Amino acid sequence: MNPLISVSNIEKRFGEASALRGISFDVEVSELTVIIGPSGCGKSTLLRCLNGLELFDSGRVRIGDVTLELDASGHGRNLNASLRQLREEVGMVFQSFNLFPHLTVLENAVLAPVTVRKIDRKTAEERASDFLKKVGLRDRMNYYPSQLSGGQQQRAAIARALTMSPKVMLYDEPTSALDPGLVGEVLSIMRQLDDEGMTQVVVTHEMNFARDVADKVLVLADGELIEAGPPELIFSDPRDPRTRNFLQRYL
Repeated sequence: MNPLISVSNIEKRFGEASALRGISFDVEVSELTVIIGPSGCGKSTLLRCLNGLELFDSGRVRIGDVTLELDASGHGRNLNASLRQLREEVGMVFQSFNLFPHLTVLENAVLAPVTVRKIDRKTAEERASDFLKKVGLRDRMNYYPSQLSGGQQQRAAIARALTMSPKVMLYDEPTSALDPGLVGEVLSIMRQLDDEGMTQVVVTHEMNFARDVADKVLVLADGELIEAGPPELIFSDPRDPRTRNFLQRYL
């Protein structure tokens, strides 16, 4: 079986600065992959390249049946159509929740299915209600974001992403804006989705989560993928000294 996600030789520059250099990896169906590394190493940039929020300069990303490929001059075939298809396959959860403050939790969750996938509102509301129940927020679905805690807002953001029926869930430091006491409730939802077979890619500094839950760990440094493997190998016997130095600061 082909991997669900295949990333080949991604290059990304910001002016003269090289943010990503020759990144390649695969993610299998139902796999939970965690990306770790020091701040500024390119983790968030890589994640944003996976759903086209950041357009890489050259390389290829394939998710399911959708391929986004750019040549060395930054050109790609059917680029706009590929970007649109790619974003429909991928759910994205950010650090800062990004809920619309003027909409209730339920309204936030049904907006994209109705406007993008053209699902009728009743069906979208039923689906959203089910996902809000999954994340423990069914009794809060008529609340506004300002009436929720940070952990509840992030769980609402996860439910909103799930209502689009994505093949993949991407998370960019989903707990970094939360008080320490609220981190666990978000990580528990990600563990539950992993148990249910959702393919997930997570950028995080939660090393215990990476060690205990991940199927695969990718380590970035200076815009390069310096090593990848199962967590028991990465955390117990890292090959690259940069990985060892990083882990010593967090463990």
